[in-house]
Amino acid sequence: PILGINTGRLGFLADISPDQMEETFDEIYQGMYLAEPRRVLKLTCNGQVLKGYPYGLNEIAILKRDSSSMITIRAYINGELLNVYQADGLIVATPTGSTGYSLSVGGPILVPQSGTISLTPVAPHSLNVRPIVIRDEWEVTLEVESRSHNFLIAIDGRSETFREGTRLTIRRGEYFIRIVKRCHHSFFNTLREKMMWGADSRN
Repeated sequence: PILGINTGRLGFLADISPDQMEETFDEIYQGMYLAEPRRVLKLTCNGQVLKGYPYGLNEIAILKRDSSSMITIRAYINGELLNVYQADGLIVATPTGSTGYSLSVGGPILVPQSGTISLTPVAPHSLNVRPIVIRDEWEVTLEVESRSHNFLIAIDGRSETFREGTRLTIRRGEYFIRIVKRCHHSFFNTLREKMMWGADSRN
């Protein structure tokens, strides 16, 4: 299990501050905690070998490699065409990652244990293109075209360059990562604190 300590950044996973460490450890020793399972995503590639670790806790992002032009991403859900994205990229995020990179480009917040993932385009060419939430048991297949004939894949920030024509398949990983949470600290409590929901903006 992983316990996150927040040392200064937003940190949705790290919702325990340093001054709460002693109290939190006492609660853990007394068994007063939750080991919350979080799903991971797994990437497989047809046409090029992925050098790094194929699992992502937060997101798998398909991004353009240069700054000159967009990439075209054909996205299929369980073999059926969903959309042809013309954008700077596409982020496939878990509930854990939905409050990170995906949120910063307009993606939805997904509740942990909801059994969902989101597909969020990065700077899409069309204003009609919007994020979509699907079941995490469904398979996402992506085909990418680029003027530079290559693109980036970033798994939780670890990026590799791939050549055009590589077929990508993203599916639910076969195991969980367990995150330690305090019993009295819910996901919605974390949202209120981190996003300052309910705070009086006039002050």
